[in-house]
Amino acid sequence: MIRVIARRVLVLSFVTLVCCGFASAGSSGSDSKATSDDPVLRAMQEEMQRSKPLKLEGVASPYYIDYRLVDTDQYTAEAAFGSVRLAVRQRVCMLRIVVRIGNYKQDSYFGAGEGNLEIGPLDGDVVTLRHQLWLGTDKAYKAAAEALTAKQAQLKKYNVDQPVDDFTPAPPVQSIEPLARLEVAPEPWLKLLEDASGLYVKDPQVESFNAGLRFAVTNRYFVSSEGAIVRSGNSSYQLHVTGHTQAADGMGLDRSRGYEFRAVKELPSSENFLAQASQLLLTLKQLREAPVTDEEYRGPVLFSGDAAASVIASLVGPNILGKRPQLGQNGRTIGAWATNYKSRVLPDFLSVEDDPTISTIDGNPLFGDYKVDDEGVPASRVAVIEKGQLLNYLLGREPIRDLPVSNGHGRAAANAPPSPALGNLIVQSSDPLPDDQLKKKLIELCKQRDLPYGYLVETLAPHLTPRLLYRSSAKDGHEELVRGAVFGDLDIRALRNSIVAAGKDTTIETHLEPIPHSIASPALLFDELQVKRANTSKQKLPESPPPAVTASK
Repeated sequence: MIRVIARRVLVLSFVTLVCCGFASAGSSGSDSKATSDDPVLRAMQEEMQRSKPLKLEGVASPYYIDYRLVDTDQYTAEAAFGSVRLAVRQRVCMLRIVVRIGNYKQDSYFGAGEGNLEIGPLDGDVVTLRHQLWLGTDKAYKAAAEALTAKQAQLKKYNVDQPVDDFTPAPPVQSIEPLARLEVAPEPWLKLLEDASGLYVKDPQVESFNAGLRFAVTNRYFVSSEGAIVRSGNSSYQLHVTGHTQAADGMGLDRSRGYEFRAVKELPSSENFLAQASQLLLTLKQLREAPVTDEEYRGPVLFSGDAAASVIASLVGPNILGKRPQLGQNGRTIGAWATNYKSRVLPDFLSVEDDPTISTIDGNPLFGDYKVDDEGVPASRVAVIEKGQLLNYLLGREPIRDLPVSNGHGRAAANAPPSPALGNLIVQSSDPLPDDQLKKKLIELCKQRDLPYGYLVETLAPHLTPRLLYRSSAKDGHEELVRGAVFGDLDIRALRNSIVAAGKDTTIETHLEPIPHSIASPALLFDELQVKRANTSKQKLPESPPPAVTASK
């Protein structure tokens, strides 16, 4: 069984509303006609041919150039306390131009030479786009010339034990996918947000209760001097509800729930969404009334698939990215597993792969899929950890020690350069257990250590803080909700040494910003973790009661 958990991510919107009205053909395939019918791709290709022979006196011509244009159209709305307070549609084009001087072994990609970023043209005029590409390429070329000189001066200060090339070649790829179009009819969704956020009247002690949506499509264009021509489109439709309350002692308590799908028609019905919002409101009340966790506990802790996916996202995800250290440093990568290549990082019954070539698991959507990455390299499945051993990192076209070739994971946010990033990260167990057996094993471990209870983590807040945490009685398995806990030693050492079992069912956690990716994980049982009372400041409760409301609002 696959359960889907959508993580709400704060989206920083552009303050200025701009429009990018290119009338491009929605054709698929990789034929030249599809390319010529798209004015954006045609303008990018034509200006690329003009830019290749650039030459300043005393400066080499570029050995590599790429143009990337990201066109995002989104509709966001939010309601609080039963009223809409935000509803806006935004469209923006970001244009990034990279010029590299030198060669693949050593080039100008350093500091200001990492590319020129601009807001793209507004009216779809090919001449306008080409004019901006022309000026942007000239600017990027001159910056690259200065950057190469600065980089070579810096390198003279360092002695790198095992130098690697700056960039790796890639065969030219052509991939023309259909463009995505935003499906939005605001009125019924605004009404749903009002109804969901209006449920706060059922609990006057709730201090905030919001419902929101983000419907977005992104069309990406990429052209390189190597011959890459790529166009792709993707969409996401998100609903979420969040709430905040305070316990009698002033402790702040939060809950959230979200849904994400590829098409608006796949989102939950109004009845389902309102039912989930009501349940979330109920858990806020239950948290408010729950006892504070004991001062300190050390013993077995069971993480649900939802919570386990958050653990994997925080502790595994960043450490399998093959990001090169700063200039002159000798490390393999900048992650905590930089020195763990071909050594054990997880129990031998766990394996992890990243597979951006798939878009679903058992019919449930994954959001980290793509055909070609943002550096013109085809996506590929990468076996990162096999039987507990770290055998690979996710790589873009900037090689690292021992791994000189991209595996198609160079990805970029609209306003940033590409770097290694997750796609669809999937955790698998060679000896999975059903959830009921995992709970039995939790109880057995507690009894073996004469502990009165173990902990069950249902969901986590940011920074791996328990949001829904239950004490599970060793005597009869009874579960009691508690609040105010933190983990003392949930880290990469615990991942390697403390996980003793994994579940059979999988939960999908999705992140849309800054780069879309999904984490799929089963439940995980740790045989020993420290759970202690959080040492956090508590806010005073409001001095006066809330205003009177009626449930008929």
